Amino acid sequence: MQMRSKLCRRWGWGVWLVLPQAVQAQQLVGLAQMHAADTAWVLVSATLVLLMTLPGVALFYAGMVRRKNVLNTLAAVLGTACVVSVVWFAVGYSLALTPGTRWLGGLDRWWFTGLDYQLVAQQVAVSPMAPHIPEAAYALFQLTFAIITAALIVGALVERMRFGALMLFMALWSLLVYVPVAHWVWEPGGWLARMGALDFAGGTVVHVNAGAAGLACACYLGKRDGYGKEAFQPYNLGWTMLGACLLWVGWFGFNGGSALAADGRAALAMVVT
Repeated sequence: MQMRSKLCRRWGWGVWLVLPQAVQAQQLVGLAQMHAADTAWVLVSATLVLLMTLPGVALFYAGMVRRKNVLNTLAAVLGTACVVSVVWFAVGYSLALTPGTRWLGGLDRWWFTGLDYQLVAQQVAVSPMAPHIPEAAYALFQLTFAIITAALIVGALVERMRFGALMLFMALWSLLVYVPVAHWVWEPGGWLARMGALDFAGGTVVHVNAGAAGLACACYLGKRDGYGKEAFQPYNLGWTMLGACLLWVGWFGFNGGSALAADGRAALAMVVT
C-alpha cells in the first residue's frame, strides 16, 4: 500500500485506475500438495519453449538475411531474450499474471518477491492459476512465452533498425504491450478473460500480438536500404531449415506445457501439434 501511495504521488491518481487497491497476500501451500509429475513437465516445457527462441528463432532468421547481417540478427534474438527476462523479473510477471484490475495486475510479485521455497516449514509459493506446481515454475514457463513473442518481432526489424534502438524497443514493447495483453487474456480478472476469451497456448497473446507488432513496425520503417536495387541473397537456408525444425520440436512443449499438467489435455495438445 505504501508503494502504491508513492506511485500515486509521483505519477498522479490515474495509477488508481490500473493498480489494485490492496496487495495480494502471499499464497503458500505445503510441499506435499505439489504434483511432482506436473512440476517436472512444466519445467521441461519451459526448456522446450526457450529452445524455440535460442537457437530456433535465431537460426531461422539468421539464415534468411544477408551475410553481413547474420551476426547482428543472432545477437538481436539473444539480446531480446536477455532484455525481456529482466523486464519479466522486475515487474512484467507481477503486472501480467497476478490479481489486480481488469487492465493490469498488482505489484506484489515485482522482482519475483514472494516466490518462496521454505524448506524448514515445508511450504512453497503457488499461483492461483496453477496451485499444484510451484509458482517459480509457472513464472519461468510464462517467461519463455514472453521471450519468444518479442523474438518473433525481430524478423520484421532485421536489417532495418540499430541494435541499441531494437533493445530499447523490445523492453518498452514487452512492458507496454505484451504485459497488458497477457493480463487481459490469461489472468481471470482481465477484461477479455471476463468476456470469455479462450487462449489455450498463445494464439492471441503470442501470435496475433507479435504479428500485429511486426506488421506495424515494418510499415513504419519502410523497405530495407537497397531493396529492389541489389541482390538480397540469404546467407544459409540450411540454418533456416534447422531453425524451423527446432521450432517444431519446441512447439510440443509450447502447446503441451500450456495444460500446466502432465494429463490428458497435454497429451491431446501434443497429438494435435
